[in-house]
Amino acid sequence: MLSNLLVQLVNGLADASTLFLVAAGLSLIFGVTRIVNFAHGSFYMFGIYVAYSFASRFGHTTGGFWFSVLAAALVVAVLGALVEMIVLRRIYQAPELFHLLATFALVLIFRDAALWLWGPEDLFGPRAPHLGGAVNLLGHPLPTYDIALIVIGPLVLLLLWYALTRTRWGTLVRAATQDREMLGALGINQAWLFTGVFFVGAFLAGLGGALQGPRMSANLSLDLETIGNAFVVVVVGGMGSIPGAFVAALLIAEIKALCIGIGHVSIGGIDFSLSRFTLVAEFVVMAVVLVVRPWGLFGRATAAVRGMAAPEAPLRPAGKRLKWLAVAVLAVLVLAPLAAKAFPYMPILLVEILIAVLFATSLHFIMGPGGMHSFGHAAYFGLGAYGAALFLKVLNLPMEAALLLGPLLALGGAVVFGWFCVRLSGVYLAMLTLAFAQIVWSVVFQWDDVTGGSNGVLGLWPSNWLSSPVAYYYLTLACVSICVWLLRRMLFSPLGYAMRASRDSGLRAEAIGIDVKRVQWASFVIASVFCGLAGSLYAFSKGTISPEVISVSRSVDGLVMVLLGGLQTLAGPIVGAAVFTWLQDTVARQTDYWQALLGFAILLLVIAFPQGIVGFVRERFGDDDTGTKNGHAGGSAEAERAAAGPASPAPSQATAMKEGL
Repeated sequence: MLSNLLVQLVNGLADASTLFLVAAGLSLIFGVTRIVNFAHGSFYMFGIYVAYSFASRFGHTTGGFWFSVLAAALVVAVLGALVEMIVLRRIYQAPELFHLLATFALVLIFRDAALWLWGPEDLFGPRAPHLGGAVNLLGHPLPTYDIALIVIGPLVLLLLWYALTRTRWGTLVRAATQDREMLGALGINQAWLFTGVFFVGAFLAGLGGALQGPRMSANLSLDLETIGNAFVVVVVGGMGSIPGAFVAALLIAEIKALCIGIGHVSIGGIDFSLSRFTLVAEFVVMAVVLVVRPWGLFGRATAAVRGMAAPEAPLRPAGKRLKWLAVAVLAVLVLAPLAAKAFPYMPILLVEILIAVLFATSLHFIMGPGGMHSFGHAAYFGLGAYGAALFLKVLNLPMEAALLLGPLLALGGAVVFGWFCVRLSGVYLAMLTLAFAQIVWSVVFQWDDVTGGSNGVLGLWPSNWLSSPVAYYYLTLACVSICVWLLRRMLFSPLGYAMRASRDSGLRAEAIGIDVKRVQWASFVIASVFCGLAGSLYAFSKGTISPEVISVSRSVDGLVMVLLGGLQTLAGPIVGAAVFTWLQDTVARQTDYWQALLGFAILLLVIAFPQGIVGFVRERFGDDDTGTKNGHAGGSAEAERAAAGPASPAPSQATAMKEGL
């Protein structure tokens, strides 16, 4: 067993090299541009596809094979530079989360581009010439190609170290990582520096993918699978640290190798399959590191500072115009089933839209007013869905009781996970929520006896009086309307004001007696409970659930909905969820390449309306709450002073502080 374990550890070094190549490129891009680049996994996917195309023609000789690998990496590097110049350069001034939205749109476009170019089938490239055999190591075969990968990883690390420490380009990259505003003040052309960083980062991702051709097939799922692992490595190693990425890749790859090598263990008569742990090992490692050392193994702790950015406009209660608009929309929704005979599919689509609205509104509750960015909100959606299923199937409760009690499972998860999450902020908070979501997904996926594993839970049908689509639509409409109203009301309660105070200035909030962590924990739990109810409604609307309800893609869909509508508007998540769900359904029925069309639509909206749909409408046609033409000034002291003219005296500092408190 010891010899087998050692061989597995050596195999893990080959996986670590590939993981490092992808993570190093992602770390470079984030360190300089501060862009959370979801399309980085697509660069890896294109690397293996393009290498397959080159190697199929030239890869039968040693020179032709390595030419194919380098050529594929260069093609992907050019693609990365074009993406930066054509798309991302236009939105650098937009809020950071909109970079996520734009790169996610690119993921959809690139995936359908790969589908159109190479088809849906898995593609297997040729073996590397003269590296197709194996060597004997402790009585076990070790692929020769894996030895080559083990050498390539450290070699790339050395080249990156030299480039970053011994060249002018590396000096500029390190300076931009520390303070890119000061770099611009010194006269450095940041635009070309950013393009160069994207070129190098995409080259590394493409190289990592191209090198995997002899080991695995090229398939369309590699993009999101790879980006999740790459984010884990970057966060564990420390944002922007290349040596940290190398050590983190080694750590994660070797832990997985150990799990495979050990296999099954028995503790106290209970058998455990460590091989299954490999599905979630990297996320468990990330969760532990973030809890113990939030800035990563090689990262640096950042001191708490006052926010110097312009404050967000205060939220105000809805004005008469918005209230009448809400009443009109609700009336239309109530009357919509009258057209069900002419459009039988309409009640089903409206149920999906309403569930998406509740999902997005609960996410917005913590993201907008709460300032907590979550990449794993689907965990609570899935816990609510599985909670309803287990109450119905295991405890044999009535459907109505299961629907209402399902969110209790989401409540329990949020209480535990939220306690750890609210102790972090920014991208570290987002990645910890992703880690917990993946842990939940792994448990659901592998607990066959309770959750049904990959098959899910079947036969989740509503009661007889809710069996028709119209009846269930009215139940969903009532639940979602009440929940959205409650979430909005809470934003104007003491909790809501404390949430926004904690978001805008945690130091000042603590100074006036607000327990920031407790407020954020409470808001996290509240949002998760409402998200769990959306999951319960989803379970009975579909009749079946699977681990897909907790997937990363569903969490990203929620982010897209919130950002599409407008993060700093109360109506934003409602509009964003409705538009996104309608676009997704409409476009999917028109073409096989619906993801690309949806991606282009999202990209157009991001570039044209970086403040979101509702934010654009509010700025263009007037404030959505007060009806004034001054988007941020309606009802504010600043607007009154501006209207009074320059002779109007400004209030004293003491008066301003009193009004603020």
